Amino acid sequence: MLAIIKKELKSYFFTPIGYIFIALFMIVVSFVFYMYTFAQGSLKFEYVVWDSTVVLSFIIPMLTMRMFAEEKKTGTDQLLMTSPKSIINIVLGKFFAATLVTVIGLALLFIYYAILRFFGNVSLVEPLVAMLGFVLLSMAYISFGMFASSITENQVIAAVVSIGFFLIVSFLQNYQGLVEMFSLVQMYQKFPQGIISLKEVVGYISFILLFVLLTIIILQRRKSVK
Repeated sequence: MLAIIKKELKSYFFTPIGYIFIALFMIVVSFVFYMYTFAQGSLKFEYVVWDSTVVLSFIIPMLTMRMFAEEKKTGTDQLLMTSPKSIINIVLGKFFAATLVTVIGLALLFIYYAILRFFGNVSLVEPLVAMLGFVLLSMAYISFGMFASSITENQVIAAVVSIGFFLIVSFLQNYQGLVEMFSLVQMYQKFPQGIISLKEVVGYISFILLFVLLTIIILQRRKSVK
């Protein structure tokens, strides 16, 4: 799995994708930071993290759209299907590589925390919990984006499907029952308050496992056919 992670990280940072992802993320965060601190005079860094989650719906597909769609279109998925590495290792390797890219972008937010810390007494607990929720939300988005990439050979379609799904689930905050599991944004709301709720953590993990498993099943079936 480590070999897959290294390979995927190289593909992100030996091409513009990883840098564009981080740049777009930091542009949005910088705008949110300005609005909270300079325009409103707030030192609540955790809410800078919260509002920055909006951009994930549009930039996560940049990382996931090419995961399997590109290989299927170019025919290099043949190497994937005949590789001695298991499908599980390949899927998890790609998943964790994309997660690491988001974590790198998130780590850069400490620059803004340091700025706030310089000007006032800023709590660290709430921002750290908000960042934990941010990582879980990002992983949930990555798992679906990876699934979308596995069902098509067109990167643009994979990206559009992912963005559409993320926007739809953003409006599921007032629904109960099974559909509540897909209300990813609603599950995030307690994290900026410094609250780690077992219900929300389990919800994110369940969502992640569901779409990682679906991706594995799709690739396993494709491998068995070939």
